[in-house]
Amino acid sequence: MNIILDLGGVLMNISFADTEKAFEKIGLKNFHNYFSQYKATPLFEDLETGKVTETEFIHNFRNETGLKARDHEIVQAWNAMLHDFPPERIEWLRNLEGRYRVFLFSNTNIIHHEEFQLKFHANYPGKAFDRHFEKAYYSHVIGMRKPYVESYQALLADAGIDAHDSVFIDDTLTNVEGARAAGLQGIFLEPGKTVLDLPL
Repeated sequence: MNIILDLGGVLMNISFADTEKAFEKIGLKNFHNYFSQYKATPLFEDLETGKVTETEFIHNFRNETGLKARDHEIVQAWNAMLHDFPPERIEWLRNLEGRYRVFLFSNTNIIHHEEFQLKFHANYPGKAFDRHFEKAYYSHVIGMRKPYVESYQALLADAGIDAHDSVFIDDTLTNVEGARAAGLQGIFLEPGKTVLDLPL
């Protein structure tokens, strides 16, 4: 069996509320209108599919929101949602090795990617985060994001795996529904649950 894991909310703790609060502190009162767990404006979709650079994103974000904050303040607020990798989840992940073919599929972006890689390395030196997977698929690298069906189809084709022999685990229901539409077995990690609650 193949296991495809989401990142934020599954392996790493994240808080969309913390990023919203951080943006509020630097002058943007309605960040949730631009990005949340469940939606993204075209600009954020472009960031998460690698269509804009970090510099272009910050410039366009200022234009869209009227925010006057400095570049580093915007980056810090955007990264505020990224918390920790709980040790028990990393142990759980490492215990999958040899039992399953394990992949990662994350909607992320160049700014968050750099930050969470540094966080992981600081807490778990020795084995790079991506080496815990046969392959890690990041939306800003592959140019596609969840929950669009074609993104799962592209992953399956690239990995050379069959949808019916594959389980996809995510904490966002729309992403699980997209995976199911692509023929995958989808597991929705409900609020309050962690991967430790899964019968794997």
